[in-house]
Amino acid sequence: MMWAFLLVLAGVAVLSALVWRYVQLLDSDRKLAIKDIINGALMRAEARGVFPAAPAFERNYLNDYPHFKILEDNYPVIREECEKLLGLKEKMTDMEMLGGSYTEGGIHTVKWKTFMFKSGKFIEENCRLAPRTADLLRHIPNLYTAFFSVLEPHQHIAPHFGYYKGFLRYHLGVIIPDNNADGYCYLRINANPVDNARDDRSLIDKGEIYYWKNGDGIMFDDTFLHDAHNDSDEVRVVLFLDVARRLPWYLHLFNKLVLFIAHKEESVKRVRRRATLDL
Repeated sequence: MMWAFLLVLAGVAVLSALVWRYVQLLDSDRKLAIKDIINGALMRAEARGVFPAAPAFERNYLNDYPHFKILEDNYPVIREECEKLLGLKEKMTDMEMLGGSYTEGGIHTVKWKTFMFKSGKFIEENCRLAPRTADLLRHIPNLYTAFFSVLEPHQHIAPHFGYYKGFLRYHLGVIIPDNNADGYCYLRINANPVDNARDDRSLIDKGEIYYWKNGDGIMFDDTFLHDAHNDSDEVRVVLFLDVARRLPWYLHLFNKLVLFIAHKEESVKRVRRRATLDL
């Protein structure tokens, strides 16, 4: 049995290397087409019940993703380091500088900055500026993206669709003005598959609303139509993570292969370079 398992691992490793070499030869349009094909396959599997569809907002995520409790239990530590980092806010990377790796369609023109810990790999230069938060993040399995998402006052991230069905997204409220007493800071998601298939951004008005709270977490599928608001007079910060979605073992292996290849891409390396603070 052990030999069979090792042979499977060796086969996956060889296949990964071969596919990665092939993908490097493709132009950006073909790479995008491959991503759309993979997303389509995962969406069809979801529709057939191969894995459960996420609701608009998943609040009972700790059963499947128990490691997020580490972050929530250590919220004061994360907030303390985040508050210190805000002194470097003007040096943080504008989200629009990271290109289309996170969202699509020109939504990055808002005043939205990022302090990135991980994009495929940890950015050690940044991690040294918030070492305790970085250490907590190193304990989260299947973590691919992690950053403080810093949204300036009176900003609206326009309705958009995320980029990959093999992820689920987690937000931890870190600095929420007045702990959202007035409901000025919120995330809105329309998870209706019929509405999503229409690709009509105005249908966000039918979405469900989640109001961030300090120290509270939420999970969601960002491939659903969603937008975000900070209508307050102060900056809003959430800890923004993408983790590999829990899937049946064979889809999990496939997802890991896809993510391995994707994070070898030059575009992801470019994200890491641009997100590194230049102090």
